[in-house]
Amino acid sequence: MLRSSEATWALGAAGSGWFGGVPVESLFVCGEGVGSDMADVCVLLDCYTVEPSGLGVPPYVSTYVRAAWSALRRVRPGAEVRYLTIDDVRWCLAGGKPEVAPPLSDPRTYSATVNRERAIALLHDAEVVVVVAGDKVPSVHLHAVNGSLEEICRALACVRGRRYLLGPLATYACISPHEFAGLFDAVHTHSVTSGDLVVGSRVPTDYGRLRAERGSFAGLVEQLCWRPIAELELYRGCTRRVFCDFCNEPGKAPVVAFRSVEDVLEEAQQLYAAGVRHFRLGQQTCFFSYRNRDEEAIRALLSGFWERCPQSVVLHIDNAAPLAVASPVGARIARLVAEWCTEGNCAPMGIESFDRRVIEQNHLTCTPEVLLRAVAHVNEAGAGRGPGGLPKLLPGLNLVYGLPGESHGTHIANLTWLGRILEAGYLCHRTNVRQVRPYPGTPLAALSRREPVPSAEHFTSWKADIDHGWDRPMKERVYPLGLKIPGLQSYFVGRNGTWWRRLGSYSIQVVEEHVVTPVGTAGDLTVTGHAPRMLYGRRRAAAR
Repeated sequence: MLRSSEATWALGAAGSGWFGGVPVESLFVCGEGVGSDMADVCVLLDCYTVEPSGLGVPPYVSTYVRAAWSALRRVRPGAEVRYLTIDDVRWCLAGGKPEVAPPLSDPRTYSATVNRERAIALLHDAEVVVVVAGDKVPSVHLHAVNGSLEEICRALACVRGRRYLLGPLATYACISPHEFAGLFDAVHTHSVTSGDLVVGSRVPTDYGRLRAERGSFAGLVEQLCWRPIAELELYRGCTRRVFCDFCNEPGKAPVVAFRSVEDVLEEAQQLYAAGVRHFRLGQQTCFFSYRNRDEEAIRALLSGFWERCPQSVVLHIDNAAPLAVASPVGARIARLVAEWCTEGNCAPMGIESFDRRVIEQNHLTCTPEVLLRAVAHVNEAGAGRGPGGLPKLLPGLNLVYGLPGESHGTHIANLTWLGRILEAGYLCHRTNVRQVRPYPGTPLAALSRREPVPSAEHFTSWKADIDHGWDRPMKERVYPLGLKIPGLQSYFVGRNGTWWRRLGSYSIQVVEEHVVTPVGTAGDLTVTGHAPRMLYGRRRAAAR
């Protein structure tokens, strides 16, 4: 069972002995030592979240984090609420240093807060600790590693106060409580408010209640050591009548509930007042289906955003159902997105598979022909380039291997239809190819025994086929050699060089090979080469 031993727990609580191979006393810095009483402090420990409809990995500040922040401020109005990342905890457990020698960036300690050096002390002294954690889909990040259950156990081993869990990991805690025994006083699967913090919750919170809980986010944002992207949720649930067998959204929110335009804009304005300048309208299954494809509501949302947040740098969207995008109103909504959002935007669409047998067997509903029409609508609206040289709005594609009904013909169908998109001359921003992970509560997870499918053996080579036969040629089309991309920022130093990007949704990454540039440097790069998921570039000059 993945949990801390009683001995380790006791040592952490007593504030003496060894913790994670480090003397406990050395983890408490600034001469504070270990007090006999807990301070009037609440801690929000972000171990990061990844879901099909939303991302909670820095630089994103997730909806979970913001809900927990609001709840803690309401339930303990006189307390100091401190935000920590799992990277802060790793830093302290490594003796106050990165796990990778500079000048290389360390993905395990990359996302620091102003509280880094006091992370263990804050956990020890806090009266309340809320942990945000959990993945619903596999994810790999260049600059981040999501917190594991074992790491969460180590972090909680020195906590004397109350401990609560929020996020996708809470679903697993409800299904397998024996694996989480003794770790948390209550768990929250969807959201949290001041009214249910101590008792736990397993259903979505009414948007009106969440709106009433919200206040200023300035105290949260000022604790970050990075420029954040705030994801704004528009609704929960799926507007389809028949759900995909592998999707977790119907189980997460069986009834569709839309936020009002005013509610969304009010939250955006609160974040803007706190200093946030980068936004993504995500955390829902389909942007185009907001308020049942209400074109005027979407127009009011996008135009109203700029009235409330006029100096914002980025406004992007996330998630788009091909059926909605392929409709006549979908074509008009695509034009609205291209008009009102900033360039480099992406409308990720889940075709999941071009194999008609897989589509039928898993209730995917979107046919290859529908996907092609959706791709055309987005290209017609957004393929033109903005002032920074990037297309305004392009489609993204999601492909999933491992679904029931899969055969070797599935891969052939995928390659065939991707080839047709290339031949038609369309542009595509990015393509995600992954293996399915059955999520508890879905029809796919209910299949107790399944015959192995071909991708179990061939996924690596099949993904390479798509990477080199589709993704790289598409990168060459969207980002031709010699293209000048201004406004980039160095954000990671790896063994092959420095990685650059703009802050935004699914931003293209440009690698300047064999060069070490300090993280946070601004610059303009010229495209010199292509790879399936990135570009190579040469730095022109520092941006002023």
